[in-house]
Amino acid sequence: MFIDRIDAGRRLGERLHHLRGEDVVVAGLPRGGVPVGAQVALALEAPLDVIMVRKLGVPRQPELAMGAIGEGGVRVLSPQAIRRAEVSPAALAAVEERERVELTRRADRFRGDRPRVALVGRTVVVVDDGIATGATARAACQVVRQLGAARVVLAVPVAPEGWARAFEDVADDVVALETPRQFTAIGRCYSDFSQTTDQEVIECLQEAAARVEQAQRFDESTEVEVQAGDAVLSGLLTVPRQATGVVLFAHGTGSGSHSPRNQFVAKVLNQAGLGTLLLDLLTPEEELDRANVFDVRLLAGRLEDATHRLRSRPDSSELPIGYFGASTGAAAALWAAAESDAGVSAVVSRGGRPDLAASRLADVTAPTLLIVGGRDEVVLDLNRRARRWLRCRSHLSVVPRATHLFEEPGALETVAELARDWFTRHLAPQPAPAR
Repeated sequence: MFIDRIDAGRRLGERLHHLRGEDVVVAGLPRGGVPVGAQVALALEAPLDVIMVRKLGVPRQPELAMGAIGEGGVRVLSPQAIRRAEVSPAALAAVEERERVELTRRADRFRGDRPRVALVGRTVVVVDDGIATGATARAACQVVRQLGAARVVLAVPVAPEGWARAFEDVADDVVALETPRQFTAIGRCYSDFSQTTDQEVIECLQEAAARVEQAQRFDESTEVEVQAGDAVLSGLLTVPRQATGVVLFAHGTGSGSHSPRNQFVAKVLNQAGLGTLLLDLLTPEEELDRANVFDVRLLAGRLEDATHRLRSRPDSSELPIGYFGASTGAAAALWAAAESDAGVSAVVSRGGRPDLAASRLADVTAPTLLIVGGRDEVVLDLNRRARRWLRCRSHLSVVPRATHLFEEPGALETVAELARDWFTRHLAPQPAPAR
């Protein structure tokens, strides 16, 4: 069913896509659950941690569980198992002390000097590479709940048929990609089920922590104002450390900086080391007049003013500049890029109306990417025609089954990835000519 744990994790991440944007932590069970969880965390843009659980085995029958322990002093006991096995409080304490030492040792090895990710009030996705008996996964769900998780989701690539009923009392939701009727072993569901090493777990956690740390650098954006004639335009500027370029977003209405789609694409660009300026090209009062939304000359002039503002700031003055435009904003971006002194290095249009800048397209010199949804037939036809008028390097990317707003699952992610790749390719600093 799965090539390996990475393949399983990617597919599990796709299934859990609805959790993206929530306050999520992915907790992988060591060792095999961590590489699966790493891919889920990547898909959800969530932090990854290891969930440390140790079974408390009956002293004379270690394979028989009488409870489990987790970090933070969490313990989950089965009074019935303890009574049946006639385990004394002293014997229970001895087992717990031994397992607590091992749990701490492994946690320190896996995390190093990084603190445990806080779970209080958050959605915690507990991930393993599969469910066999489910004892460890069940204990993990109980542990994260006691550590303060507001919602517990148990997610695995494969589990036995009817498995969900056993977790109804410890998880709010359960997800399994495959539940074969004749389930014999987790490993039989993978082409490659080689043992995950401690070092692989450590590397997964380190990479995830580095990604979260990088993303946190972009949490705070600088509010900027641009004087454009008599109007004062507001925007959000984010410039990562060692940025290789900055992308100015041109939106056809006055909500450019608050557009969820623009913010999502900007975040992807930020994570790739590109700065972004999300700008409201119209004031709230101007937006009330619908004619302003289609006044491409006005929008392009505002974009030029914003470009000059970027070039006057110390944190962006030396950076190559790109334009990202949507709808009529794309026409404004192409219009502004056609100016002889624009100095724009790349343009990306998302569901744009380049036909509204038809008279200027032949003068655009910046490499231009046109992105259109496959089901946005009218706009797709307009972009195909407009591309014939462009003399610069250009490319038309059609996102299959996507409509004008790219609201379909995965469509906006595809837009963001296409834009990221185009800008990183064309905004990279060019090497100095050899002397």
